[in-house]
Amino acid sequence: MFRFAYPIVFAALALLPLVVWWVSRRRERSVGYSSVSLLLDAGLEAPVWKRYGKLFLRVLALALVIVAIARPQTGQSEHKTYTEGVDILLVLDCSGSMQAQDFKPKNRLHVAKEVVKEFVSMREHDRIGLVAFSAQAVTLCPLTLDYAVLTRLIDDVDIGMLEDGTAIGVALATACNRLKNSKAESRVVVLLTDGQNNSGMIDPTTAAKVAASLGIKVYTVGVGTKGKAPMPVDDPVFGRRMISVQVDLDEETLTRIAELTDGKYFRATDREELVKIYEQIDMLEKTKMESETYIEYTDQFPWFLIPALGLIVFELVLGQAYLRELP
Repeated sequence: MFRFAYPIVFAALALLPLVVWWVSRRRERSVGYSSVSLLLDAGLEAPVWKRYGKLFLRVLALALVIVAIARPQTGQSEHKTYTEGVDILLVLDCSGSMQAQDFKPKNRLHVAKEVVKEFVSMREHDRIGLVAFSAQAVTLCPLTLDYAVLTRLIDDVDIGMLEDGTAIGVALATACNRLKNSKAESRVVVLLTDGQNNSGMIDPTTAAKVAASLGIKVYTVGVGTKGKAPMPVDDPVFGRRMISVQVDLDEETLTRIAELTDGKYFRATDREELVKIYEQIDMLEKTKMESETYIEYTDQFPWFLIPALGLIVFELVLGQAYLRELP
């Protein structure tokens, strides 16, 4: 970036023609001659470069001095970005009912993991952790900025990794415990489940009140079609087969959790709805970013002033030799 600190100084360049005119006038002699033809015939007329060389050098030096006084500067910009990240705990149900195949192309848990990974890929500057639960809850990943590790741990979540059941209250309490010491401006839990609380010693509403007291916002996501859903079972006689089971989703409790924590409840009956839900949560919980730009300027006037001084010295030297004038 290039600029002049005092561009108004360039107005002085308009005076240079007046300087040339004034100096030229002074060169006129006050003593008149009847004729200079003899001198001209003798070849004593000075060449043009000798007559106006000194004037040219002086005007050029003066022009460079004016440019130097205008303070030419080069600048380098520097951007500083301040981020105010969000700490997010992803809470994922891995109970047996999550193997219901009402979400395409595979079961609920498979689709949920794919959508959650897409959500992680859309975040920047936020610490994200992972809690998996069924009858118990376990923190698989503490808050981290290493999204590659987090994504691998999401892939590891599977049905049967914990005792079967649905402990929503315990899962939410575990997430709150991970977030309670967070210094982030915004702390968020995104809890996904397809059932109702039937395990654990902590009631979901009690856990929600704890979250609210800590300033933690909870988004609850209920998954599952309405009515009945196909569920694979292993029959000792007929082998693996599909049966229809009633979807047992406690929307009232999930809505209550969201309301107590100033969050929001969402319901997804297919993959497309689930994708839209996490996109909406992504928009609701954006990281605050502020950017400042600094420009540091360096003066470049020596590149003009030094040549100007050089021209003046050069003109003085030539004035004592090749460009000497009669008094």
